[in-house]
This record gives sequence, C-alpha cells and structure tokens, in this order.
Amino acid sequence: MTNPAWDPTAFRTEVQATLDAFLATQTTRLAPLGDDAARLLAEARVTVSGGKRFRAAFCHWGYAALAGAPTGADAEAVRRAAASLELLHASALVHDDLMDASDTRRGRAATHRAFEAEHRSDGWRGQPQQYGAAAAILLGDLLLSWSDELLRHCGLGWDRVGPALDVFDLCRSEVIAGQFLDVSVQARGRASVEQAMTVLRYKSAKYSIERPIHVGAALAGADAATLDLLTAFGLPLGEAFQLRDDVLGVFGDPATTGKPAGDDLVEGKRTVLVAMALDAAPAADAARLDAALGTALSEDEVAGLRTIIDGCGALAQVDTLIDELADQAIAALRRGQAEAGWDAEACGVLEQLAAAATRRAY
Repeated sequence: MTNPAWDPTAFRTEVQATLDAFLATQTTRLAPLGDDAARLLAEARVTVSGGKRFRAAFCHWGYAALAGAPTGADAEAVRRAAASLELLHASALVHDDLMDASDTRRGRAATHRAFEAEHRSDGWRGQPQQYGAAAAILLGDLLLSWSDELLRHCGLGWDRVGPALDVFDLCRSEVIAGQFLDVSVQARGRASVEQAMTVLRYKSAKYSIERPIHVGAALAGADAATLDLLTAFGLPLGEAFQLRDDVLGVFGDPATTGKPAGDDLVEGKRTVLVAMALDAAPAADAARLDAALGTALSEDEVAGLRTIIDGCGALAQVDTLIDELADQAIAALRRGQAEAGWDAEACGVLEQLAAAATRRAY
C-alpha cells in the first residue's frame, strides 16, 4: 500500500461546506413558511454539523478506488454525493435518539429534547414530550428526503447517478428495517449473539461503510461483480466499526462520546457485547446485568456492570472479534488492489479509514 497524503480535516471541512450550502438553499426555499420553519432549519443545521464523516469518506474513496481521485467538476459532484450519506446519517440519528429516549447527542440536547424544552419554556398548549417527538419525526423525515435530493442532483450524469440511487434505495430500506429489528429486540428484552449481530449488520454496519463504498463505486461505473468484491472489504469493516461503537457505548469516556457514561446500558441496548456477557457471566452476575438494562443507573452501578462485562471475558471477546473482522477487511482490500487493479492511493486511504473506524479509544 502507498502512504497517501490525504488530509481528513480538510475533507471534513469541504463536506461541511457542501452541506451548509445545500441547507442554505433549502432555507431560502422554505422562508415563506415563516419562523417555525426557520426553527426546523436551524435544528437541521445543528444535526448535520460535526462528526467524523466516515460515510462521506468511504463514498469518496470507493469512487476513487475504481476511477482515481476525482478532479474538477467531478470532484464537487462526488463530494455532493458523499454528503448525501451524511444527511441520511443525520436522519437516522434524530430518529434513533427519539426511539431510544436519549437526552443528548454529541454533548448537546437531542433533537426531541431541544424542541420539548422550547415548548415547555414558551408555555404552549399540549404535551411538551409529544411536541418534541413530532418535531424529531418530521426533521428526520426531512433529512431523509434531502439525502435523496442531494444525491440525485449531485452533478453527475444519470448513467452514473441512477445506479448509485439503486444502491442508496437498498441502503435506506436496510437501515430502516434494521432499526425496527433493534426496536423489537429491545421490546422483547432478549437477544442471542446471532440476533444481536443481525441487528448490528442491518441497522449500522451496512449503511455506515459497505453501502457508502458501493454508492461511490456505482458513481464510478462499478458492475455487480465489483460491488461484491467491495462487500468483502466493507461489510466486515462495518461490523467491526459498530462493535467498537458498542464497546464505547459502555466503556467510553463521555468527553469523547458525547453521551453519559454507560449510556447503552441505561437505554437497555441488547448489543453483541451485552449478549456475549449474558452468555459468559456467572448466573448471578448475568441476572444482575439483565435486570439492570434499561433502568436509571448511578455511576457506581454502571461501574459494577462494566466489571461484570469485563470480568467474564465479553469485552476481550469483542475486542478480538473487532481485530479479526478488521484484518479480514484489509486482506480483501489488498486482494482488490492486487487482482482487480484498484487505485493504490485510494486503497491506502481506505486502510487509514479502516484503522480510524475500528481503533477508536475508550
């Protein structure tokens, strides 16, 4: 692999500028609706600000793996297409926070909580919680609609955008259905490791890495066989990425995650990590963990549950699985470069992105 000179900070700045410009256009379009629409647009700008932009980056470098780094007008078009995936991500986060009853996102109030607080402070009629939920549903829907619009109008010809939209349609169906699987697992209050992996794969892994790479590759003219080769890289990496996110949801530093300590435990998430711990822990510890999921927990109680998960070997088991999946993905990427002639610079950046996605610190 080459050691490419790629500046992820500059890339994130460019993607943010693309999103800002798109939202400025939408703000102008919706201006006749008045102050309420302006408040919705203001929240939209907040929800698409910040973040690591992994999905946009994997889309961009999925394109570059087949066609080389885009230049000129194509560079702007590919960036707009990549930014559309960040709108999809923002939509998923807004809806996910509502369904999980999360209070915060990236260190600030979650969308439904922000609108709920506005309703309460202004002394409006009705229930503040219902107003906040309605606002979050509508904003999430709006962001989802915009993601399609931005990709369709990215600036490339329909011969390239059409196949990319086919991938994007599948991506959106998968993530929404995967979200329902997650809701159902939480409602039943149980999930095997296999069931938890299925939720992880469809709710997050595919739309976080595999499908963004596919969208970029489709824009570059990839056929079905090439997309299958890219799956061998993107799917295991996406699974490793989400497994790391699940570890951070229990063991992460709130200053890094933007969420309270042990937030996944408080929300009762039946992740692969939790499923493995319930299988491996002594009966009394497993019962304690199971009963605590989805309840209000003090810092000491979170610490006690962390001790159970770590002590039974589940944390080490997930860390090992993350490494194995990441290694599998990198091996597939290197085969693609060697056997299919994928662009060396792009493959080098994709290796960097793989490391960044799976080696995030606690």
